[in-house]
Formats: sequence, structure tokens, C-alpha cells
Amino acid sequence: MPTVTFIGAGSMVFARRLIGDVLSFPELADSTIRLMDIDEGRLAKTTEAAQAMVENDGVAADIQSTTDRRQALEGADYVLDVINVGGSEPFENEIRIPERYGVEQAIGDTLGPGGVFRGLRTIQTMLEIARDMEDVCPDALLLNYTNPMAIVCWAMAEATEIETVGLCHSVPHTAEAIAEYVDVPREELDYWVAGVNHMAWFLECEHDGEDVHPRLEEAMDDPDTYRKDTVRFEMMRHFGAFITESSHHLSEYVPYFRTDQETIEEMAGEEYAERMPTASYLEGWKARSKERDASEPDVDPAELEIERSEEYASRLIHSLETGEPRRLNLDVPNADGAITNLPQEACVEVPCLVDGTGIRPCTVGDLPPQMAALNRTQIAVQERAVTGALENDREAVHHAIKLDPLTAAALTLEEAHEMTEELIQANREYLPELV
Repeated sequence: MPTVTFIGAGSMVFARRLIGDVLSFPELADSTIRLMDIDEGRLAKTTEAAQAMVENDGVAADIQSTTDRRQALEGADYVLDVINVGGSEPFENEIRIPERYGVEQAIGDTLGPGGVFRGLRTIQTMLEIARDMEDVCPDALLLNYTNPMAIVCWAMAEATEIETVGLCHSVPHTAEAIAEYVDVPREELDYWVAGVNHMAWFLECEHDGEDVHPRLEEAMDDPDTYRKDTVRFEMMRHFGAFITESSHHLSEYVPYFRTDQETIEEMAGEEYAERMPTASYLEGWKARSKERDASEPDVDPAELEIERSEEYASRLIHSLETGEPRRLNLDVPNADGAITNLPQEACVEVPCLVDGTGIRPCTVGDLPPQMAALNRTQIAVQERAVTGALENDREAVHHAIKLDPLTAAALTLEEAHEMTEELIQANREYLPELV
């Protein structure tokens, strides 16, 4: 059975979910699970939870725990990356400094100043992980869950020999939302989705062979439904398809919704639009971190059971190990032109066929031109951020911020330049030596 290593296992709730996913498959239930984190306290809690799941459900998995990364990676078959580099200080800077300049980020982990600088500080550690993997488990598959997804995966593809795929739950979560809005069971939806991470498009979505987009448009006209997903409905209204990220996330990637408080408040709604206010994720993350650092575990170990979530990682591993075919939306290089009107060097999110022979991205062809154009606004920022990280290129970092749609809508070029310099100085401890 495979050895599955978790780097960043101190991300307790998420790591615990992914561990349960792996162990939920009988064919994987006797895997070796290695847990690694630099935070001994959080690592101990995740380890206790994993061991409790094994004991409570009577499976044969071997749970191992260490703060030594190379030891955790030695001989691994799969490496799941769920790291957070730097903790609260740089995160606070990446949200609050832009806020002072007028760039209002709700989440700040994918694009914009927050996403670019999170990428800069994360890529350095990711490269260190890759170097260790090249030494002690060169054939292992790296499954990346860390944001900014496209920026991190692009850098790994360009600078390392480690096969890396990105995994995000936004496609199944969006399918669940669509199913709710059109009142059908999610498992009965058939869909074809492609684009870039957090801005992939439901190009086709059917129920019993019938296109559900007309029903989505009808649902949008209901005020209560509209309030649940304001930004995504507006983007569908104007660009023609539903997008795979929540309204509060999506509002950061385009220039239309976050340049004045009145619009932010107008777009704030329920469920997928509830975190529209600036810094909503930061404040929630800090509160959750405080709870997780409490002395008592958040869940009684005796009550923990192995369950399977909607996350892709365990399904991907199961298909590679058993040969069972699946189609999953993964973040992969566009090197073979899966999306023909996006750059080949970009990281795209496309349907991939997975079985015992490996991972094969499907050919999507051209996206509708307006959708490709919006994706390219993200790709331009991602490319400059990756260049900045890999080449220690200060000017490229400035370009990334100035090309960001939200920043460009809110600031002058000089203001964007000053903000970027302030972010570099505030977070220099966590960044490459930019020249």
C-alpha cells in the first residue's frame, strides 16, 4: 500500500478531512500516513485525531508523525501539501496595507496584492520541498492544496522536476450550488468545466440531457436566490457562464465590485456572498487559529470516524493505485494546449482523466473569447509573480501588482508602486531577496 505524506499537517481540520478521505477507501485503508509540520502542538493534535480514526474504525493504516521534512518524505508515493508560510503577520500585512491604499480584499489568497505576496513567500518553501523530494522520493506525485494555486503550481512546473498537480474543491462546491439553484440532485448534474483556478467556467451543465443554464437564469431573477451568489450571477449575466469560485472570492479578481463601499455592501449577501466585507477571511482565520491552538482538541477523539468528503485527493490516489477511471478537474500546465486560446506556459484548471496509467488532461479547445480574455487578466498577473519569485525580480513583482485588475481599478500607477514597496519592506523576512 502507498505511503502518503502530509506536509503542513498542522492545518488540523483540513488535514484530518484528507486523512479520513484516504482511509475511507478499503484499498487504501492500510496505507502509511506520515504527518509533518513545524508546529509540534498542532501536529500532535492531528496525529492524535488520525490515530483515533484508525482505532475507532479498525483499519490497518500506520500513522507516523515527525517535524523532520526529509524524514517524512523518504520513499513517499504521494505528497499532499497544505502549508501556510509565515502565519498571521504577513497575512495581516497583505490585507491591511492594501486596504489603507484603497484596495479592498475579502480573502487575498489568489490574485491581487494578497495573492501575489502570498505566492512570493510560499514559492520559496515549495521549492525547498521539491528539492527534498528530488533527493528522497523523486517519483512521488505532489498534490498541492496551497494557494495561490495557479502561481504555486506554475512555479513548480517551471523550476522543478517534481510532477505537481493542483487540487481545489471549487468545482464540486459550485456544482452543489448550481444543483441547489435549479433544484436537482448534485450527483445528477453532468458538467464540463475549464479555465484557471478560481475562475473556471461551467461551459456545459446538464440534467437528464437538458441544459440547466436557462433555469439558472430564472433562479437569478428570484431575489432570495440572487442574494446567495450576487457576484457570480452578475458575471454569468454579462459573460455567459457560471464561475467556479464563491462570490466573495470572485469579486477580487475583476474590477467591477470592490472599488467603493456602497457596491461592496450591495453585493454582500448570504452563503457564497457572505464574506464580501474587506478582511473577512483574515479575521475568521485568526479566530480559527486561536481556537486550534487551545489546549483541548476541538473534537473528542472518541467521536472521530472515517468519512469521505468531496475533496479530490483520495479519489486521485485511488484511481492511480487501483486503475479505476475517474474524471477530475485538476490544475495542470497547459503545455499540451488543453485550452488552445490560453498560453501554453500557464497553469489551467481542466478535466483530467485519471486511471492506473496516470493523469491525462482533456482537450477543451478554445474558450469563448470573453471568458478567455478574463482568464488572461489573471494569467498576466500570475506570470509576473512567478518570474518575480523565481528570478528575484523586483520589477516583475511591481508589474504583477500593477496588472492586477482590482488594484488597477482602485489606484494610480504611482500609488500601486508605493503600496508594493511598502509590502516588500513589511514582509521582507518572508520573501526572496528581490533586486
